[in-house]
Amino acid sequence: MSTKNLRFAFWLNSAFVIIELLGGYYTNSLAILSDAFHDFGDSMMLGLAWYFQHLALRGRDERYTYGYRRFSLLGALLNGVVLLIGSVLIIFFAIRRFNEPQEAMADGMIVLALLGIVINYIALQKLKSGSSLNERTIGLHLLADVLGWVAVLAGALVMKFTGWYGVDPLLSVAIALYIIFGAIKNVIESTNIILQKVPKDIDLRAIENELQGIVGVERTFDLHVWTLDGERTILSVHLVVTAAENRQHLIDIRREARKRLAQLGIRHSTIEINLPNEAYFDEPDQ
Repeated sequence: MSTKNLRFAFWLNSAFVIIELLGGYYTNSLAILSDAFHDFGDSMMLGLAWYFQHLALRGRDERYTYGYRRFSLLGALLNGVVLLIGSVLIIFFAIRRFNEPQEAMADGMIVLALLGIVINYIALQKLKSGSSLNERTIGLHLLADVLGWVAVLAGALVMKFTGWYGVDPLLSVAIALYIIFGAIKNVIESTNIILQKVPKDIDLRAIENELQGIVGVERTFDLHVWTLDGERTILSVHLVVTAAENRQHLIDIRREARKRLAQLGIRHSTIEINLPNEAYFDEPDQ
């Protein structure tokens, strides 16, 4: 997990906000000025994501024994919520503007739109290589910006050749609805991780079968699987063994269990061995 991509996108996006403000004033385009404030909000979110991603790189300590990796997830959740709120506001203002279209300098809008597409696309490509949910959510922000500038470009061309100024808010509504769909998906995914839902690529039955297939294991119980941040899967389980020949036998069982779990993509596991005559509870902790 790296912060370089987020840092690059933050500074690139922040610099372009200044260009947008000057360009929006020069072209008398309310759409571009509105997008400048939208990008200013994106810059704040990029800065927040950069901070959380940097924080997530810290190792474990006495306060956070799992480390700080979930702070990256917090950044993803906050960004998803902001994206939802921003898209709803875009729809609200677009409907108002559709009823009251305003004239703007189409040629200047075309130049700014092309520049906006290029700059946001560069930032998007930088984050495309990221694997964290935080980076993917920010990538959705930047994809929204690219699509937004494509809409501005299309709207400016239509205004230039037809004089119809209602096309801009119409395209804005369509893009906002697309963004809302993606943002809801990211918010749900972030929430599921926070609630420690079993990762969608994990088959509990397959895990149980693998562990119970180890020679000497009678059964499993109290199996828990969750993901720390969408990338790192964690498991804890009790193994009931038929009998323990010696201490090395128990070590071998645990080692084999870890090996089989690693093959299933689980590299962080806590395994407790129970003997048949030990008391244990069938019901999971409440």
